[in-house]
Amino acid sequence: MRTELVTTLKRKATKLLAALKREQEPVLITQHGLPAAYLIDVQSYERQQRRMALLEGIARGEKAVDEGRVLTHAQAAKRLARWLK
Repeated sequence: MRTELVTTLKRKATKLLAALKREQEPVLITQHGLPAAYLIDVQSYERQQRRMALLEGIARGEKAVDEGRVLTHAQAAKRLARWLK
């Protein structure tokens, strides 16, 4: 992963964005020697958001199972039949 100063981002934003699009590798932006932000391309960001949504759905399902909020197949079929009317 590439690391750049915030001043480089200010001065060379167009070049950094072009490299980011070409390389599709995140850039760590530092300010006063400390990590301040990550700069990532649009496709990577959108892919990451889709993955996070999927993982959050799995986590909600696991929590429901842990809490006993589950249905039998017959119960689920009965509920779905009501929705599909």
